[in-house]
Amino acid sequence: MRKYVVVLMSFFLFAFVEKESLFTVPANFSQPVYDFSKNPLTEHKVLLGRILFYEPMLSKSNTISCESCHSPFSAFTHIDHTLSHGIHDSIGTRNAPALMNLAWQKSFMWDGAVNNLDMQALAPIAHPGEMGSTIIEVVAKLNATEKYRKLFYNAFGDSTATGEKTLKAISQFMLTFISANSKYDKVMRKELVFTEQEAKGYLLFKKNCSSCHTEPLFTNGNFENNGLSRDSALNDLGRMKVTKQAIDSLKFKVPSLRNIEYSYPYMHDGRFKKLSEVLNHYTSGIHQTNTLAPQLNNGIVLTSNEKVDIINFLLTLSDKEFVFNPKYHYPK
Repeated sequence: MRKYVVVLMSFFLFAFVEKESLFTVPANFSQPVYDFSKNPLTEHKVLLGRILFYEPMLSKSNTISCESCHSPFSAFTHIDHTLSHGIHDSIGTRNAPALMNLAWQKSFMWDGAVNNLDMQALAPIAHPGEMGSTIIEVVAKLNATEKYRKLFYNAFGDSTATGEKTLKAISQFMLTFISANSKYDKVMRKELVFTEQEAKGYLLFKKNCSSCHTEPLFTNGNFENNGLSRDSALNDLGRMKVTKQAIDSLKFKVPSLRNIEYSYPYMHDGRFKKLSEVLNHYTSGIHQTNTLAPQLNNGIVLTSNEKVDIINFLLTLSDKEFVFNPKYHYPK
């Protein structure tokens, strides 16, 4: 009996350690909203998702992977063009959003068209300007590949790939994208201190920006009209495209500002290349419409020096350990 108890305790200890190594809630974060009971993380499933994330077979032409628009070196977005690029040199309709801390998000995409991370990958797979495929085509390719039959067997105890398994594996990998070790985080943990300029920027940020970019995720997860003029070519109405409600016109999901140093260009259409351009928009470029966020009705009043201070604070949100972590790269 004693031997049985020791073995049982060892099993639970191992399971706890494995889970902790795959996903740990940062001390200053709330509990995730993602339901892990429906997709418990395992080492083999995360590995499968990691390989699938870099797999161009997910696209119709076998040339575009998730990583094509979500590079780990730019906080899982792209920086070489304003709009996402897809198969046959096609151009998408929006700038690829950065990916991090996804377990704390209730909706995905700039317009919130997806409300379950386990289903999110379906959107780019099916988009004609991105991967241009179907989950049925993707699964057929995976099942015809010996490498994936082995990987699916290791992950699920069954070598047959299915749409659900494929999507959940990709989701598992993305759930490990946790960024919480920037200078800002270390200051909050009292391991470091801000410089005088960073501290000034932090106070200005809390006064002028935190209602939408709420700590510690630096997004409130909501949809806001931030006063951008509508691009006549794209004619993107944002959240309204999903809800069909006029009240949601020109509203887009508030992005996290974490790792913003690496995730340019900015906004849903990538119209701004520099943080200084973003701040100039909020001080003198607000486009007045009926759905404009109330806190932006009169713009934000900042001097040129105060803008510099805010940018210096924003740079403390850079998490090099996250951006350059080899565990997010294609496994060798």
